[in-house]
Amino acid sequence: KPQEEKTQKKPLQWYKGFDVIISGLDNVEARRWLNGTVVGFVEVDEDGDPDPETIIPIIDGGTEGFRGQARVILPRITSCFECSLDAFPPQRTFPMCTIAETPRLPEHCISYAFMLQWPKEFPDKKLDKDSPTDMQWVYERAKERAEKYDIKGVTYMLTMGVVKNIIPAVASTNAVVAAACVNECVKLLSFASQTLNTYMMYMGAEGVYSHTFVYERKDDCIVCQSKSRKVKMERMSTLNELIHSLTDGDLRLKKPSLVGSTNTLYMQKPPALEAMTRPNRDKKLSDLIENNEEITVTDEVLGGRSISLNVEFV
Repeated sequence: KPQEEKTQKKPLQWYKGFDVIISGLDNVEARRWLNGTVVGFVEVDEDGDPDPETIIPIIDGGTEGFRGQARVILPRITSCFECSLDAFPPQRTFPMCTIAETPRLPEHCISYAFMLQWPKEFPDKKLDKDSPTDMQWVYERAKERAEKYDIKGVTYMLTMGVVKNIIPAVASTNAVVAAACVNECVKLLSFASQTLNTYMMYMGAEGVYSHTFVYERKDDCIVCQSKSRKVKMERMSTLNELIHSLTDGDLRLKKPSLVGSTNTLYMQKPPALEAMTRPNRDKKLSDLIENNEEITVTDEVLGGRSISLNVEFV
């Protein structure tokens, strides 16, 4: 039965009912959440060995134009999705000053049309990204701005891609990756053959080419390996600077909440608690925590898991 709601809205018990999960999610954040959630289901003994009965394999597939990939994730045994996060560059954004004053790319013109012109023209109407009428309006305004600055390349398809952050799907690529994922599912459920170890890449832009390789586990992965990180911060730095280091640094968290050993530093929700802890963001870290104090960090992309930060002042 189709489930028409956000992945994160389903109860955890619902996910525990699967023998295998095939993931075809369309964004990195949802994949991170699913990965963290399923890894969290695994129970380990006192020696750190996982209980096979609690492992739910994830088969992850994705496509991008004529390229695609499929991988098998055995939580706590193989590398997890978080281990390969570095392979997914952060979403591309453009400085607002460039969009407004010095556009150089067709994407700048499209961004100007839907981020600045639409709210000015329709202040009481939210842009409906699924409306052909609304998208046609954005396309026409973007094309006018491109012509003004002698910029080539604004098309309706590109407009859709920029506004909705989508990449055109190619049916043949989808079919190849879907087949690879289902094949791995059959092998996992029937033990008919050795499963993929652990990553397959498909490239169909110039002929048909694919190869497999083992994606190694990341020693300091915050999901399947170490749950503790040591960070160095200036004594005079603020909590806000620490939060930005968590969102803009290699951890790439989205909305982290932080709790010290004796106090709540900052919580993203509920709104009342966020408002109560918001003033802490401008306070010096040295006024909120001790040197080398352990801070517990939670974030929606970790799927209910938490990590510990040991903050050392330098």
